[in-house]
Amino acid sequence: MDVTKAVQAARMHISEIFAGEMLTDIGLEEVRFDDGENVWLITVGFSRPWDDPNRHGGGFGESTPPQRTYMTVRLDDATGKALELTRRVLD
Repeated sequence: MDVTKAVQAARMHISEIFAGEMLTDIGLEEVRFDDGENVWLITVGFSRPWDDPNRHGGGFGESTPPQRTYMTVRLDDATGKALELTRRVLD
């Protein structure tokens, strides 16, 4: 599978798993291919409504951007099947 198809599969998996959580700002963060295991490791970032510190109003001046969650989808290269979904903590 090429990188474009791997990214599409990862984004679709994230969208399906978190379907009821009204994700916003979904974006690709990182792509790696593990030759030894023949798997793609695709990290996708997104925000949820409760991650937005401005959603209840209040605050004066500048708004604060929403927090983001990062998830890594591990995909089998041959089948495109999602094998694992893990939270990615940034340093």
